[in-house]
Amino acid sequence: MSTGLSKLIILDRDGVINEDRDDYVKSVDEWVALPGSLEAIALLNQAGYQITIATNQSGLSRGYFTINDLHAMHSKMDKMLQPLGGHIDSIFFCPHVDSHGCDCRKPSPGLMKEIALRYKRTDSTQPLLGVPIVGDSLRDLHAGIALGASPHLVLTGKGQKTLEKGGLPEGTQIHADLMAFANAFLENKV
Repeated sequence: MSTGLSKLIILDRDGVINEDRDDYVKSVDEWVALPGSLEAIALLNQAGYQITIATNQSGLSRGYFTINDLHAMHSKMDKMLQPLGGHIDSIFFCPHVDSHGCDCRKPSPGLMKEIALRYKRTDSTQPLLGVPIVGDSLRDLHAGIALGASPHLVLTGKGQKTLEKGGLPEGTQIHADLMAFANAFLENKV
């Protein structure tokens, strides 16, 4: 497996890969893939891209679900990806709430710094330069652009509201959903 970031894509989870819920995704039964999202991941994998997830999961600190529940959700996602020829290379999550003041809760860049370390890119102030970060909220995009990532907003989840609210980072590309991102990204990379 390559450790270079030129073949890395960072995805938010809730609202990008699976349905988001105002009352949190708390169980494997509540984890429901968005139409075409798993196929999009498989398509990107088959084009040689590594997929990592960076996700805020404050439901852990709030007591809405356990770490075992979270692992079960991710196991379900992995099992659903396998027959499509897809997989997730790594998952980074923040279990904290805003009041904890941690550096890993998006929009803080802590998760992105961890990703840069994992993929051995610590040699500059913008170690994720050009790496796509795909999210449905400003938090997702700001966390990545702090380290040079290229912002992509999907209109699933909270994406439409995020677009309407405005204030997107400069250069943000907008896509209907994860499959639209995958198709546009691969067309531009060929």
